[in-house]
Amino acid sequence: MTPSAVPSPATPSVLDLAPVVPVVVIDDAADAVPLARALVAGGLPAIEVTLRTPAALDAIRAIAAQVPDAVVGAGTVLTPDAVADAVGAGARFLVSPGWTPALLDAMKGSGVPFLPGVSTTSEVVALLEQGVREMKFFPAQAAGGTAYLKSLAGPLPRARFCPTGGISLASAPSYLALPNVGCVGGTWMLPADALTARDWSRVESLAREAAALRG
Repeated sequence: MTPSAVPSPATPSVLDLAPVVPVVVIDDAADAVPLARALVAGGLPAIEVTLRTPAALDAIRAIAAQVPDAVVGAGTVLTPDAVADAVGAGARFLVSPGWTPALLDAMKGSGVPFLPGVSTTSEVVALLEQGVREMKFFPAQAAGGTAYLKSLAGPLPRARFCPTGGISLASAPSYLALPNVGCVGGTWMLPADALTARDWSRVESLAREAAALRG
C-alpha cells in the first residue's frame, strides 16, 4: 500500500522500504549524488531531501537521474506549488510536517505516495476520513514519543506512521517495535563533520548500521 488516498499494490510503501528514512538537508547540489550513493550502498534507499535550501530541487533532480536505486522524495513540503515543483524535479514521494486541506488535495493529485504530518489524534482521524492511512508523526519526541504512538494503536489500528524528530540510533528500536510504525526518519547517519568533510564512506557505514535495525 502506498501512503496515499488510493492504495496501489504495484508500488511498495515508503514505510516498508527500509527501517530508516534519512532526512537530508543539502546545501550544495554537487553533494547530492555521492551522498545518495553512500546511503543506498548502506541499505537506505528511501531518501527524503528537505525543501529547506535553494539546492534542494537540483539535488532531487540529480539523484533521480543518476542514482537509479535510490527512491528520492521531497520533505518539508508546505504548499501546493512545492508539491508540483518536487514532483517535477523527480521526487517519488512527498513528506510534510503538517497538512491543510489545500496541501492534502495537492498531494493526493500528485500521482506519488505521500506522508502528511500529524501530531494529534484529531489530525490522524481527519486523515483516516480522507482515506489516508500512512502518515508522518512529527515532531516525534516532543509530541509524546513511543508512549503516544502506542496509545494510538488500539483505537486507531488502521493508521501507520513514520515518526521523525529527535530520534536517534539508540531510540529508533523502541519506535520500530511498535505495531503501527513502519519506519522512522532520522539524521544521525548524516553527522555534520562527515558531510563537511564529504566522508561518504563514513555515511555509508552509519547507514548500514541504521539499516540493520530491522533485522
